[in-house]
Amino acid sequence: MIENFLSNWTSFFVTAVIFFGVYLLAKFILDRQAKGKKDSTVIRTIILFTLALIGIIAVMLAIPMPSDIKGQITSLLGIVISAVFALSSATFIGNGLAGIMLRSINSFKPGDFIRVGDHFGRISERGLFHTEIQTENRDLTTLPNLYLATNPVNVTRESGTFISGEVSLGYDVSRVKTEKLLLEAAKEAGLTDAFVYVTSLGDFSVVYKVHGLLKDVKTILTARSKLNAMMLDTLHNAGIEIMSPTFVGQRQVNEIEFIPKKPKAKEIEQLEKENKAVGAPENKMFDKAEEAESIEKKKENLEGVNNKIAELDKQIAAEQDSLIKEKLAGKKQQLTEIKEKIQTRIQTEEVELDKEK
Repeated sequence: MIENFLSNWTSFFVTAVIFFGVYLLAKFILDRQAKGKKDSTVIRTIILFTLALIGIIAVMLAIPMPSDIKGQITSLLGIVISAVFALSSATFIGNGLAGIMLRSINSFKPGDFIRVGDHFGRISERGLFHTEIQTENRDLTTLPNLYLATNPVNVTRESGTFISGEVSLGYDVSRVKTEKLLLEAAKEAGLTDAFVYVTSLGDFSVVYKVHGLLKDVKTILTARSKLNAMMLDTLHNAGIEIMSPTFVGQRQVNEIEFIPKKPKAKEIEQLEKENKAVGAPENKMFDKAEEAESIEKKKENLEGVNNKIAELDKQIAAEQDSLIKEKLAGKKQQLTEIKEKIQTRIQTEEVELDKEK
C-alpha cells in the first residue's frame, strides 16, 4: 500500500520540487541581474508571474487522479484563468500594459515635475501598475498607469521652463512703463529671456502677463512666488497701485493711494538672511523624489561604466601586445571597483527609500 502511495505521488512531489527550484533560481538570477540596471522591474515581474502560473498548473495536473477528473480540472482551470484575465483586463492588465507603454516612451523619469489632470508633483517611484508622485505638501499620491496613459501629461523640462505672473492695472497706467517694470521684476526674480503679453482689455483694467525662463526647475515653486513678490515690489516702488476691477469701480476713498510704505533696508536684509538660512522649501517638499532622482542618475552612470567595461573587454581580446593588455586590464579593474561602489550606493539608497513609504 505504501509502495502504491509513493508511486502515485512521486510525480507530484518531483514536479513541485522542480517548480520551486526553477522559480527560486529564476528569482535569484533576475535579482542579481537587476542590480543597478534600469527598467528591469517590469521584465522581472512578468517572467516571475508567468513561471508561477505555469508551475501552479503543472503541480495541480501532477496530482494523482483519474484522467476524466483531471480533464475536468483542466477545463475548469482554463475557464477560471480566462475569466480572471477577462474581468481584470480593464484594470490589472490595462495598468500593466500602460506601464510598459510609458516605459517604452520614457517621457518622464524619477525626479521630474509632472502635471496630469489636477495632480502636480515630482515623480518619486515608477512601477509596472502605478506611478507615485510627491506633491508640494510632501504627501505621496499614487496614480494608476492607465490614468497617465489616457490623459495628457505635462512634463517640466529639466533644461528649464518658462514661469509667469499675471497682474491687472488701470487704463491710466502707461503700457510701456508697465512692461518695462514687469521685465525688471522678472530680472530681479532671477529669470532670463523675459517678455510681457497684454492678455486682455477689461472694462476697468488691462491684464498683463510676464514670462521668464527658469533654468533651475527644482526651485519652480519658490521662483513663482519670488516673481510675484518682485512684481509687487517693483510696481509699488514705481507708485503704481494694483487693484482689482471691482474695487477700482466701486471704491470711494477720495485720493488715498493703496501703496504700502517701502520697508527699511535692514528689514529687507534680515528677511533675505532668514530665507537663505531656511533654504529652498522644495528640498523638503520633494525629498523622496529627490532621492529617487539621485538613484536614477547613479543607475545611468552605472550603465555607462558597464558599457566602458564591455568595450575594454573587446580591446583586451583583440590586443596582442602584453604590456598594452596589462594597462587595459588595470583600467578595467579600476572601472570594476567604481562599478561595485556605485552598486553599493544604489542598494543602500533604495533601502532607505523603501523605508520612507
